[in-house]
Amino acid sequence: MLTVAEAEQIILNHRLSLGTEQVPLMQALGRILREDLRADRDFPPFDRVTMDGIAIRHERFAAGQREFPVDGIQAAGAPRLTLGRPDACVEVMTGAMLPEGTDTVIRYEDILLNDGRAEIRIAEMAFRQNIHFQGIDRRAGDLIVPAGRKIAPPEIATAASIGKSTLLVARLPRVAVVSTGDELVDVADSPLPHQIRRSNVYAVQATLLEHFGLAGQLFHFTDDRDLIAKGLQDILAEFDLVVLTGAVSEGKFDYLPEVLNALGVEKCFHKVAQRPGKPFWFGHFKRQPVIFALPGNPVSAFLCTWRYLMPFLRSSLGQEPAPFRTAVLGERVVFKPRLTYFLPVKTDNATNGILQAFPLPGHGSGDLANLNDADAFLELPLERDIFESGEFFPLIQYR
Repeated sequence: MLTVAEAEQIILNHRLSLGTEQVPLMQALGRILREDLRADRDFPPFDRVTMDGIAIRHERFAAGQREFPVDGIQAAGAPRLTLGRPDACVEVMTGAMLPEGTDTVIRYEDILLNDGRAEIRIAEMAFRQNIHFQGIDRRAGDLIVPAGRKIAPPEIATAASIGKSTLLVARLPRVAVVSTGDELVDVADSPLPHQIRRSNVYAVQATLLEHFGLAGQLFHFTDDRDLIAKGLQDILAEFDLVVLTGAVSEGKFDYLPEVLNALGVEKCFHKVAQRPGKPFWFGHFKRQPVIFALPGNPVSAFLCTWRYLMPFLRSSLGQEPAPFRTAVLGERVVFKPRLTYFLPVKTDNATNGILQAFPLPGHGSGDLANLNDADAFLELPLERDIFESGEFFPLIQYR
């Protein structure tokens, strides 16, 4: 049986080759950038005034001059003016070009304007104050946003500022999310005493939608070998990624491993030394699509989505790896089985700013309600069975 690290590496070795596409700027939000965004000119492109007020030559103030005749007004968006007399000033607006021949800006609050003259009412000022100098942020050609970044509003603003009306982004995979089982009914249905409503596919779909803007197409198959085989045959021909939930363990109606094999899907592994989610199955069909067959218990399916499917998709889309996080275990935990234990926890950073994780084990892998009380899983390694309070462990935070 594979370790978590071995399973993760196999999965990442089968990342999707999705290619790229150009999309309009405002359709790029949430997508993964596949080109570098570089400054097309200096940032800012000129010495920019940052306060409404007057611009002067600082040397005149240093020499004791406190009253300056006003030589004109430099408005934002207007061509650059030139100071005509060294002992004069120019009124300037925020965002305007700094007038030629000036080097310091004094805000209106620190002067008195009267009859075309500006009287400075403060005793001290810094040379070159209130100016955002040309190229101080980036020089023309400098990298601003690297490829692989998830596009958020700052990236949209940057792209607009360098004249990008379209952006090159990773093409999103076509995703099928499939549930199986006679015991499952749809959300709008009233379950009989022996049935429950489907939830795993909605958890997977919501995760993909929230983090990648991916709206996977939902399917459901009853526990019928022939119907599953026919349905999966069609899905394998149409989708890049298939996420199945349920029917992967060793029950008499767990047909998925058998059906996938009969359809020519290559199994990479079945079962990982972990709890929850031990029956996890992974494979691929002629390189693409890639198939994640997750256990049917809701906590197992949810954990596998976050521990394996999310990094796989980030890598497939060319996204930067998620930052590695750890948390301090808040209570002593004993776990005897030789399995990696993904412990549901509630996190809190109220103690000295250190993120602490307090166990909320719930009632096993079927306890969906417990996922609402917890906000993360703490990954406890299989080499040990006693985990002390105060120790750091990897954290998978889903909220």
